[in-house]
Order: sequence, then C-alpha cells, then structure tokens
Amino acid sequence: MNLAYVIIAAVLLQRIAELLYGERNTRALLARGAVEVGRGHYPLMVLLHASWLSAIALALPREPTTHWFPLALYAVLQIGRVWVIASLGPYWTTRIVTLPDAPLVRTGPYRYFRHPNYLIVIGEIALLPLAFDEWRLAAIFSALNLALLAWRVREEEAALSARR
Repeated sequence: MNLAYVIIAAVLLQRIAELLYGERNTRALLARGAVEVGRGHYPLMVLLHASWLSAIALALPREPTTHWFPLALYAVLQIGRVWVIASLGPYWTTRIVTLPDAPLVRTGPYRYFRHPNYLIVIGEIALLPLAFDEWRLAAIFSALNLALLAWRVREEEAALSARR
C-alpha cells in the first residue's frame, strides 16, 4: 500500500477517535448543565473536514510524491493537538459546549493562545495536501476553513465572554 494512503488512513482514524471522545465529553458536559452553542456551523465543519480528507485521497496520483518537510510539520502539529486535548481533558469537544460555572482552562497551550486548536487546524488543512503536492487543495480548503473558523470563533467568543 502506498505511504500516502497509509497516512490518510491514519488521519481518518485519528479524527474518528477524536469525534468519539468529543461526543462522550459533550454528553457528559450536557448532563452537568452545559449549553451547546453554534450548532448551525457544526455540520459544515464536519463536512469540510470529511471533504478535505476525501479530496486529498481522491486527488492523489497512482504514485504520489511525498514532500517530507510539510509532512514533518504536520506531525509536529499532532503533538500540539494532543497537548490541546490533554489540557482541556473532559472539557474538550468538537462542538462549542460551555459549562457556566466551570473556570476557563488557562494551562498548556491556553497559557499562550486563546484558540490554539484552531491554529493547529489551520496548519493541518494546509500542510497535509502540500505533503502530497496538492497545493490547489491546500489553498481551497484553507480558504473555506478560515471562513468557517471566523464564524466559529465569533460564536465561541460570545459563549465564553460571560466566563472571562
């Protein structure tokens, strides 16, 4: 099997595991009285990420070129992704869920950035296609992702403003 497809399969499995973990955390938070906001953009976010990974897989030539530098940067971002998830622990979800009485997390990457996960996602969306010479996909999905993140960050900032 081609290395590119192995990498894409690994990313897909990672995303599925994150969705399952996030959904478990979402259910637990809602049971504790949390509120979900920004539901309108969530299906678009799922569609964007599924389309991004599918487009990369479908665009690959039979013997794709692998560029190691963007792939290495993508791997480094995975360390950041794990750091974000570990820092938020039971508060990490793929949705915007806020528990009114819970303090905001200010440890890990949240000491330095307000939305570190979104910075990581911006890099991932661009770097993975670039690792396989798919610069057009990197540009298209980066633009779509930035538009969707602008919407999401506004929703999240509004939801968290009362807890700041």
